[in-house]
Amino acid sequence: MGHAHESNVGRIWKVFGILSLITIVEVALGIYKPHSLHFTNVLGMNLLNWIFIILTIAKAYGIMWAFMHLEGETASLRWSIVGPLVFLIIYLVFILLVEADYIYDVFKTSTIKWNF
Repeated sequence: MGHAHESNVGRIWKVFGILSLITIVEVALGIYKPHSLHFTNVLGMNLLNWIFIILTIAKAYGIMWAFMHLEGETASLRWSIVGPLVFLIIYLVFILLVEADYIYDVFKTSTIKWNF
């Protein structure tokens, strides 16, 4: 007997809808920049930037979950793929924020002038 082929069209549209919704929220927040989010600091950075980082990581996880077919794998295999990526993304964001803050302070408080 042959194996029945399942159509994934509905699943693809669902994933497309979810990723599109997250992207639309990101774009809308980027365009409107709500004052309450933009001027509220949390851990040294405004809340709007934290929301962008969290939504981007959620989108990346959703892409891996759906298009790398991680939903059918064991939890240990999923975490062996997702864990290092999450750690590296958080580490990269931390390094970028610390270095950017340092450079901003150097230009703000020293005799070096902004020349760009």
